[in-house]
Amino acid sequence: MRSILKATAVSLATLVALVGPASAELTGNLKINLDTSNPAPRATMEAMISRFQSLHPGLNITTTVIDREAYKTQIRNFLSADAPDVLTWYAANRMKPYVDAGLLEDVSDMWNEPAIAGSLASTKGAMTIDGKQWGVPYTYYQWGIYYRKDIYEDLGLNEPADFNEMLSNCEAMIASGRKCYAIGTKWLWTASGWFDYLNMRTHGFDFHMQMARGEIEWTDPRVRETFDNWGKLVRMGAFIDDHQNKDWQQSLPFVVNGEAGAILKGNFAVAPLRDAGLTDDQLDFHQFPAITPGVAMAEDAPTDTFHIAANAQNKDNARAFLRYLVSPAEQTIINNGANLGQLPVNSAAAIDNDKFLNEGFTMLSTNSPGGVAQFFDRDFPAEMAKAAMEGMQEFMVFPDNLDDILERLESVRQDVY
Repeated sequence: MRSILKATAVSLATLVALVGPASAELTGNLKINLDTSNPAPRATMEAMISRFQSLHPGLNITTTVIDREAYKTQIRNFLSADAPDVLTWYAANRMKPYVDAGLLEDVSDMWNEPAIAGSLASTKGAMTIDGKQWGVPYTYYQWGIYYRKDIYEDLGLNEPADFNEMLSNCEAMIASGRKCYAIGTKWLWTASGWFDYLNMRTHGFDFHMQMARGEIEWTDPRVRETFDNWGKLVRMGAFIDDHQNKDWQQSLPFVVNGEAGAILKGNFAVAPLRDAGLTDDQLDFHQFPAITPGVAMAEDAPTDTFHIAANAQNKDNARAFLRYLVSPAEQTIINNGANLGQLPVNSAAAIDNDKFLNEGFTMLSTNSPGGVAQFFDRDFPAEMAKAAMEGMQEFMVFPDNLDDILERLESVRQDVY
């Protein structure tokens, strides 16, 4: 079990000392592209880069931060035409188009180094395509239901033990004049988080991954069963109104103001909810409950990554930077509650004494026997994911369109795979 320590108990100097002997000072250039445009991740990455710079004062580092949604549309262009040395991206299937296009560097040699091979072993599969590794992870985090504990207590509700109790809680929430769940589906991926959990809880991780590989028809009765479970929530009015015109950040005030009782989201939502005024006495977390008895619990735990561009001009410097950011000290710092508020990927790093990080680590390490998914738009091919997420958003607004939606998605599946 990883050690737990409070950030306040360990000085920065002590953490830096954990890195071990400094590598030879680097010179030349290092060009970094980041998609960490939200305030907390941006500040975290910029501080980490500054610490690396202080170890190598002769190195000229240029950092470009691009809005996350814009980054997704620009990445192929900048990898092809004006490649950085290092860039942020995502694990698993989200790497594949750029691996297949020859735009990411094979870093399998780094994964043979003892400091990485042992300490990052649990994440190797997420970084592997065609038996080779194409980057390094820097953080991962749990998804689950973040809820207003004070409101649940006022209404006499408990964390639901199963889907029926989840529906019962929702009925009570609606009767109190609130919505059950905040969501903003303007960015389509937010809806797909609900599909991931409903599908994995209804049919299990293996079925979900079969869908991701294109082996299951979208018109299969089992897929319809997943949507039927979702439809129980949609039709009772569980979700906030007009969510298709809100992004996920714009949905958070509904939780903060008590107009919605909960939100299904990754742990990155904790920092803005705290910043908006919610205390840890008000905000709590629970695992998405079971639906089908006997189906092993599986979780979404997306892994965020750094890569070296195949067209990079400074690959030695880039490799040194990747080694630095996955070191135990940096993993401890960047993932603590004051920074990313997520889980370190290095097994020798310390987990900050943060309520939600502890709950997430416990859940992922002891109560996710079914498997760990990367998230819908990372596990499914991009073209299939885009069409499916559009269909999911439509379903949440017009649930009676399900037949047409599934027929369209099946047509896309046949074209994509």
